[in-house]
Amino acid sequence: MKPSAKKKGVAFYEETSWFHRTKLLQPDGSVKYSKRGGFQSEAETEESYYKYEEEFKKASRAYQMSAKGNLDIGLKDYLLYWFEDVFSERIENTTRMVCAYVLYDLILPNIQQDIKLRYANEEYFDSLLAIVSKACESAGNKSREFLNMAMKEAVIQEYIRMNPIPATKPYPRKKPTIIILNKANVKKFLKAAYGSGWYLEILLGLFCGLRKGEISGLKFGDFDAENRTIYIQRQITSNPVIPKYEIKTYEVIEKPPKTDNSYRLLSIPEAVAKEIERKRILAEANKQQYGEQYFDRDYISSQENGLPHSTAAMNSALSKLCSRNGLPHITVHGLRHMYATILVEQKVPLIKISALLGHASVNTTFEYYCEVMDENEQIITFMNNTFIPEGSVSTC
Repeated sequence: MKPSAKKKGVAFYEETSWFHRTKLLQPDGSVKYSKRGGFQSEAETEESYYKYEEEFKKASRAYQMSAKGNLDIGLKDYLLYWFEDVFSERIENTTRMVCAYVLYDLILPNIQQDIKLRYANEEYFDSLLAIVSKACESAGNKSREFLNMAMKEAVIQEYIRMNPIPATKPYPRKKPTIIILNKANVKKFLKAAYGSGWYLEILLGLFCGLRKGEISGLKFGDFDAENRTIYIQRQITSNPVIPKYEIKTYEVIEKPPKTDNSYRLLSIPEAVAKEIERKRILAEANKQQYGEQYFDRDYISSQENGLPHSTAAMNSALSKLCSRNGLPHITVHGLRHMYATILVEQKVPLIKISALLGHASVNTTFEYYCEVMDENEQIITFMNNTFIPEGSVSTC
């Protein structure tokens, strides 16, 4: 049946196919209007239309920025241009998602009167951040970080002479709450974990300090049984699919580690090495059971069919484990924090702790654990054989 000859919206039908209007920016700044057709469906036409619209907006912003001259650039125009056409081209979707919220939901709505970029000084940004910071606990910190990156680049591109953000009032990041289990609770926790199906993953977090994504990304090929080491060289993460500013779905993907320093070779306790070998035997059994339906990705931590777990699976398992055994709620990152406190209590140098954790710098390690270092009486020494039901564990 022939579609209606007239249709409201971006797509319309003429003769034998669907069409949409287009706008093309000319070198002199004028706009040429046309139409594009040959599409077989309304949905295909709309997809093409929005693609053209995004290209037109990007070209318009670039022209506007170059044509105005440094002194005429508005703050809003610059922030939009920098985020959409410069910064977004070099970041991951997860980072873009957070920064898009900071720009479109926190900063832009609170710019009550747009001003020229050159007039946006320390006092102006202090006033703006004071308003933005009321939105939520982390709004001030994240917005200040975003503006600092944008203004740094504005200096490099010679839109302004100096970056005013470092002189503004800081909004400290909320420090994580570090839960330290006492000796009895650690024993109880590990005993319960042993029969949970997540025992190895918990050991890797608690006694090797691995991040959740690093545990999920670990493969049997990264394990050296002879030397009892594991090599951290990838992570599994949830990647939001964002056609525009709205998250449509998530996909589990394999990526490089979080930072360059996150590539690291770790010695592992005997108990961890034994559990890896047990996982290998289990994986081989699953291969036989599932046959062609098995996805052999070599992951140490995986579902029965070989595919990686969802990114929420381990935290969900930990929540149930703690709840059923009357223990304080612990996350995967909480296990990592506990590992760091073990090293602190054993007086391991901060630079060594930073390397073991794969932090980007020693400053990151200090920011997280400086309070722990001042409260050693709260740190429990529990690195001894009694904590592991099936073997001994020593510091990684």
